[in-house]
Amino acid sequence: MSGAADKIDAAAVERWLRRFAELIAEHESDLTALDAAIGDADHGTNMMRGMQAVVAVLDGGAAEQPADLVRQVGMTLVSKVGGASGPLYGTFFLRMAPALSAAADGGSFAAALRAGLNGVVARGRAEPGDKTMFDALAPAFDALDAALAEGRDLAAALRAAAQAADAGRDATGPMAARKGRASYLGERSVGHVDPGATSAALLVAAAAALVDGDGVA
Repeated sequence: MSGAADKIDAAAVERWLRRFAELIAEHESDLTALDAAIGDADHGTNMMRGMQAVVAVLDGGAAEQPADLVRQVGMTLVSKVGGASGPLYGTFFLRMAPALSAAADGGSFAAALRAGLNGVVARGRAEPGDKTMFDALAPAFDALDAALAEGRDLAAALRAAAQAADAGRDATGPMAARKGRASYLGERSVGHVDPGATSAALLVAAAAALVDGDGVA
């Protein structure tokens, strides 16, 4: 991400989103396969459609302020993505918007991410252990907050967040789903990693991938 060290401006947010779109494209078939086991087999397709629409918005001239940009993205995902993915990811970005300034520092960015997560919780009523995207995002943002509180720079904090997101994703495997279509399977959902948690981990990985050892790349 760009600008002064540990500062996140609109260009940084745009690169984060473009990297997330790339990761979704790379993992579309994996997301679909995961969803085929416990859902409608459309998570990969829906996320791909949504992020293609986001990239089209970016290519068409994205907003110049971080808050306006994530608001654009949220509205695009809500309108273009079917299933639960559009409303949940759309709400995530829409709720981020009020917390982002023109050049947010690490703490402000973390607060915006937390606001996004709170929006997901409000929309989907997810709790820990429900086998949803919450199970990847919540530990990720806890790790991010903890690392920043310890005085680590944003680069290190986002790497810690990505590791926690991956661990949270993997932890959904032994869970029985309690939300969404997967919940209809009950114990038969055990043994399958949640597709929403998987795409959520990619969202955090996309942020960490842009960070170098000196701060924000």
